[in-house]
Amino acid sequence: MRLALLATGLLSFLAPLYAQTSFGGRPTYTNRLAPFVPSPQQIVDRMLEAANLKPGEVLYDLGCGDGRVLISAAQKYRAKAVGVELSEPLVKEATAHVKKLKLDDQITILQGDLMNIDLNPADVVILYLETGANEKLRPNLEKYLRPGARVVSHDFEVRGWKPTHVETLDAYNRPHKIYVYLIGKK
Repeated sequence: MRLALLATGLLSFLAPLYAQTSFGGRPTYTNRLAPFVPSPQQIVDRMLEAANLKPGEVLYDLGCGDGRVLISAAQKYRAKAVGVELSEPLVKEATAHVKKLKLDDQITILQGDLMNIDLNPADVVILYLETGANEKLRPNLEKYLRPGARVVSHDFEVRGWKPTHVETLDAYNRPHKIYVYLIGKK
């Protein structure tokens, strides 16, 4: 009984987030690390501001979903943006949207496992993965990212790292956290 109530409560909490997916409002599990849950645009905007993204820098969005972070980075900051997404339908949707907006010279979307991506070109990495997934990804971030690179995570911390900044914003009737990390000397 308690488990059923907990599951019902969790689903009602997540329902507004899933309602924005392109697939009939159903959650779209894109890989083994996290479902596709789109970040509200105001959170995307604040994450990019918090990353201190500059024109010409390279941003990676790991688990890019519908590409909204990539599009905002290209349009508002004139950044080069690379998205990594496992789900073929989401890659097709995001790629079509990028082409429609004529941003394909600034945005590349790769279909693949984010655990197998060379992040060396990245100045900024955006994450909206669960804490456990961030923990699994952390060795790759440490291996590939240069000093001065920034990692910005929506809602979930990167365990073992100390954020330089944490911010809380309200969207969709709940608080969202933004964690900002600066990669130091290796």
